[in-house]
Amino acid sequence: MHRLQRQTVPASIVNLADHEQQARQHLDDNAWAYFGGGAGDEITLRANRTAWDALRLQPRVLQRLAGGHTRTTLLGRTLAHPMMLAPVAFQRLAHIDGELASAYAAAALGTGMVLSTQASTPLETVAQAFLADVGSGPLWFQLYLQHDRGFTRTLVQRAEAAGYEALVLTVDAPVSGIRDRERRVGFHLPPGIRAVNLDGLSPRPSRPLQAGRSALFDDLLHDAPTWDDVQWLQSITHLPVLLKGVLHPDDARQAAAIGVAGLIVSNHGGRTLDTALTTAQALPAIVQAVQGRLPVLVDGGIRRGTDVFKALALGASAVLLGRPAIHGLANAGAVGVAHVLRLLRDELEATMALMGCATLADVAAANLLGNPA
Repeated sequence: MHRLQRQTVPASIVNLADHEQQARQHLDDNAWAYFGGGAGDEITLRANRTAWDALRLQPRVLQRLAGGHTRTTLLGRTLAHPMMLAPVAFQRLAHIDGELASAYAAAALGTGMVLSTQASTPLETVAQAFLADVGSGPLWFQLYLQHDRGFTRTLVQRAEAAGYEALVLTVDAPVSGIRDRERRVGFHLPPGIRAVNLDGLSPRPSRPLQAGRSALFDDLLHDAPTWDDVQWLQSITHLPVLLKGVLHPDDARQAAAIGVAGLIVSNHGGRTLDTALTTAQALPAIVQAVQGRLPVLVDGGIRRGTDVFKALALGASAVLLGRPAIHGLANAGAVGVAHVLRLLRDELEATMALMGCATLADVAAANLLGNPA
């Protein structure tokens, strides 16, 4: 087993913004563009953050708080707190320990983890590290449907055999977003870093194009997933299937109708469609559309314990953290990721106490004023 680097977090880092600022010193321009950038003019990237700020908290006082906790359940599993690591590709770009460090940190803190299809560490290695901790939260595998269904089926079988408990199908990226930061730096994967779980996937055969035809619509998008593909995926696995990247209530209703196990309200961290609505804006309508029939999670712009509280008050079952975990990883490997999670958990507990909420069951929409911008 790979031996993790031993590092410490500087005492000057006291919140997630500090982690982000410090991480810039560790990441070169190539990695910073990949992890930090968004699509287009990055309007959605910035708005994801400010939308949580636009919501105001209305606390209650003199409530009984002793014995409170942050525990919750999700798909039959108990989480120590309502947070999971979001799937982020190529984490060895941020630190040599990559996804393995994230797995050890998440497991130690009782945090769930979603591993990316495009991880730079084998899915079996990550599962072995994560599941070795008896106190670990749920371990899920994020999936992009590949052009080769046989390869996709094998990938799903590998995840099942390794001990992953659910599949998270990303549905909001039939094509990559237009990312100017990456284009400016000429983003590339350094030697030794690749999507190792896709080793053996044959190149996608291209279709011949007639003059005036689109390489996108007349070739690449023939392999874009549809609702039929979601049902096919459900048919080949015993694992629950969640959809990540849902922003429209009609899509939420359709997902519930075909028996999807959960939804993740996400705009891909602002990396695909610029000016798409923020996740804080989209969340209430998605929660209302599914009427409690399945859990709804959310990501995008979560940086404070107050943000986690607001997401729960809007009806989310849990939140996912992407970039903040990468910042912690860049700063101090597994210790850095654990520090990010601990900071956010401590902030959530303090927020709950100050709001008069002893448990997550006490968190409700009545705790909020205003609308996410």
